[in-house]
Amino acid sequence: MRPVTPWLWRGWLPALALVSAAFLPAAAGAQTGRATTEEAQAWLQRMHAAANTGNYRGTLVFSTGGTMSSSRVWHYCVGDQTYEKLETQDGRPRQIVRHNDEVHTIWPQSRVAVIERREALPGWQVTPQRVDPRALEQYQVQREGPSRVAGRDADVLLLEPRDALRYPQRVWADRASGLMLRAEVLGLGADRAVLESAAFSEVEIGVKPQPKTVMATAARTEGFRVVRPKQERVKLEEAGWTLAQAVAGFKLTGCVRRELDAGRAQSADGGPSDPVLQAVFSDGLAHVSVFIEPYDARRHKQEVQAQLGATSTVTLKREGHWFTAVGDAPAGTLKLLAESLNRRR
Repeated sequence: MRPVTPWLWRGWLPALALVSAAFLPAAAGAQTGRATTEEAQAWLQRMHAAANTGNYRGTLVFSTGGTMSSSRVWHYCVGDQTYEKLETQDGRPRQIVRHNDEVHTIWPQSRVAVIERREALPGWQVTPQRVDPRALEQYQVQREGPSRVAGRDADVLLLEPRDALRYPQRVWADRASGLMLRAEVLGLGADRAVLESAAFSEVEIGVKPQPKTVMATAARTEGFRVVRPKQERVKLEEAGWTLAQAVAGFKLTGCVRRELDAGRAQSADGGPSDPVLQAVFSDGLAHVSVFIEPYDARRHKQEVQAQLGATSTVTLKREGHWFTAVGDAPAGTLKLLAESLNRRR
């Protein structure tokens, strides 16, 4: 029940990219110290413009939980059309192609193609997109000076949270274009251990867009089993739930009703399973999805709290339903968000 994007390239990287890309040559790589609110807001505005018109391709290396993986990425903008592709370089082959809100996930070995029309909810992009400027209400921005990534000059920013409900995050922004070249999610402990990281090992910026090349991958599915999960945008109250108590800094950004993943869409009696409700919360930088489905004793066992890198997972049973909260925030934050939703009477 996760978003179609690779989990390491989910909500926090799109947000970080926007913050970093706003850190353009005006900083000159020489300044350090806390940025003013006006400076940070200006960076966000410039990043938004850069992300919506940028064209680049390269190789991203991900690290989490002691494991590393890499993916080739392509990102092209032509007018108001966005084309993206991500191709894994390790493990089971997978290709993800996005054209605006239509996403194709292709598994060549098993010859399965999943085609979804995704609502524009935060954290569902294949490559960096946008951030809510209100993130500055929850984070302070520190300039940490110059650096280099993938052979390019970069400036480093630290986003320091104002409370323990979210993680600190550090980004390296390309000085010439503003593109995020590297990003880290840091732990809350005194040692600030790196929980997750993603960095370009090589990148070309300002390339000529090739949307036909990207979309050709999505077209090569002859002989594949094509799965089209159903999904619809809904209001939380219409789905039978209310937000009883807000969690500081987190805003409900959208809600969809969707089918379970392939292979799970059956109830305990063998019939079709009820759709799952997905509520997405964001503080402008971190993103958390809370999935709600009717409780099924055959599938829903012990309540758990787990963490891999910066990604926490919390499951719990409430009001005859099973809650699964997943996101790049501490487990305690996820539990608060899951418990903030009450059944509408």
